Amino acid sequence: MADKTIRVLLVDDHQVVRRGLRTFLEVQGDIEVVGEASDGEEGVARAEELRPDVVLMDIKMPGTDGIEALRRLRELANPAKVLIVTSFTEQRTVVPALRAGASGYVYKDIDPEALAGAIRSVHAGHVLLQPEVAGALLAQDVPTSGRSGGTSLTEREREVLSLIADGRSNREIARALVLSEKTVKTHVSNILMKLDLADRTQAALWAVRHGIAD
Repeated sequence: MADKTIRVLLVDDHQVVRRGLRTFLEVQGDIEVVGEASDGEEGVARAEELRPDVVLMDIKMPGTDGIEALRRLRELANPAKVLIVTSFTEQRTVVPALRAGASGYVYKDIDPEALAGAIRSVHAGHVLLQPEVAGALLAQDVPTSGRSGGTSLTEREREVLSLIADGRSNREIARALVLSEKTVKTHVSNILMKLDLADRTQAALWAVRHGIAD
């Protein structure tokens, strides 16, 4: 169905990378590359013009880098999901990127089919981190936002938080815990308020760092 096609914008300063991504993604029946940009500033402008569902964003680019572009993308009326696709050597950028609003973070050596799956996952509302990225987060010992203690969370809220860290959407959490989506949304709001977190991505990071994620 055409209305299920995931519209993707490529933002990377290397033309060969954009060309490779486009070549692969264009053979995916449910993914359409709607545009390209060579730096963060152009990426934000193109995102505002094209209204993509998902932006594949590099971090290190001349001029406006990926982190600043992420912050500006969040200010758009209908912000796209952003999947960071960057090199393995940039582990120190993981936390800033996620705090700036990225929905996922993968390395450029990811298998092409896994990348397509990552795009679909992020589009569906999941938080997506490659295992190496989650490991890098823990290895950095960089404190995430939020209060340090989770004792104020109820048992049900801890269950919901664990599933958020597992990348589950509200609908999937509702199905797993036999709850309504409305109830899950209430639990998520309460979790964010109690832990002083801004969004689901920060909640997932908090759960990983505090041993709530499986």
